[in-house]
Amino acid sequence: MIRDTSAQDRVIAPPPGKRRRHLLVIVGASAAVLLLVALGIRFFASERSIDASRLRFAEVKRGTLVRDAIADGRIVAADSPSLYAPANGAVTLKTRAGATVAKGDVLAVIDSPELAAELERERALLASLQATGERARIESERLRLTALKAADEAEVARIAAERDLVRSERGHEKGAIAEIDYLKAKDAVDAARIRARHAAADAELETQSVGFEQSTRAQELRRQRSVVAELERRYDELTVRAPVDGIVGTVAVSDRTKLARDALLMIVLDLSRLEVEIRVPESYADDLGIGMDVELDVPGGKAKGRLASISPEVVGSEVLARVAFADAQPQGLRQNQRVSARVLIENKPDVLMVRRGPFVEQTGGRFAWLVRDGIAERQPVRLGDSSLDAIEVLDGLKPGDRIVIAGTDLFQDAKRVRIND
Repeated sequence: MIRDTSAQDRVIAPPPGKRRRHLLVIVGASAAVLLLVALGIRFFASERSIDASRLRFAEVKRGTLVRDAIADGRIVAADSPSLYAPANGAVTLKTRAGATVAKGDVLAVIDSPELAAELERERALLASLQATGERARIESERLRLTALKAADEAEVARIAAERDLVRSERGHEKGAIAEIDYLKAKDAVDAARIRARHAAADAELETQSVGFEQSTRAQELRRQRSVVAELERRYDELTVRAPVDGIVGTVAVSDRTKLARDALLMIVLDLSRLEVEIRVPESYADDLGIGMDVELDVPGGKAKGRLASISPEVVGSEVLARVAFADAQPQGLRQNQRVSARVLIENKPDVLMVRRGPFVEQTGGRFAWLVRDGIAERQPVRLGDSSLDAIEVLDGLKPGDRIVIAGTDLFQDAKRVRIND
């Protein structure tokens, strides 16, 4: 029977260090396998793959957020009065568009026969009232004097009757006058006193009546003088004059054209003081305030301004506002030149913010794509105030986070997207 060779086998010890290298190889291979598995899981877990060159990224950080609003505008005259026809009539122009005028210069004359006839009619009525009033004053004065005369005569008669009574009383006491004659003299005194008293009252009433009549006539004259003065003012306005020093801007009518009252004639521009009329989006309407600083990009450079007025109404989803230059007015500006303006609404220091991009509008400000290890994951966020180039982050992100701010439209509805370098 042949034995096996087990009796001849010997255990040979490996060289020192070989076992260690063997273990390192096994551990490295296991780590590589685990890494490949993890990468494979992340790769297959992502729903899309987008090249990084097609995206724009930004880092979340803390800083000062300058809230602002960008608006387009145009140069306008701060004082640009519009002139209108004061009455119906034919206009004769005395100037042309672009002409330089001084305050008080005649710009146009309107021929209005109706207004001229009305003025002459009211002037004639005023003259008639003046003559009638003078005659009435004389007649009233005559009546007053007549009443005073009657009162004076009644007083004289009373005094005479009282003297007769005294004589009759003395004669009656001596028996020279009969009692009946004495009583008649006494009755005559009483009658004279009554007539004197009534005559005095009549004179007083007549004096008051004369005063009221003269006051009424004076009021009628004042009223008619006011009517004539108003018509004379309107008639003088038929000669249209420049209200300010400046330049004739727009002439809205042709020479010898018949116009209706209140028709636009022309606009005079006072170019010595210019402002900027801007159109601010309606979304900023509640944030605007008088006196806010404005940065203006005008022909020839930059300029500073302040909000001088804000329209109370919204037209076409925009709010009109006027900006006055804060410093010296730049040279070379022209009416209706286009400019751009940046209204500085508020400075918010030490806020968490990120550069603004299309992702805000595309997601409605509800999500951001947070980038980690080459994977962009959709992260719910809450955004706050915004400026021209940044937006405030209220919740969902922290300083140092890196997000995709442009190109997120390529992600479509994917929740995880792999970004290829």
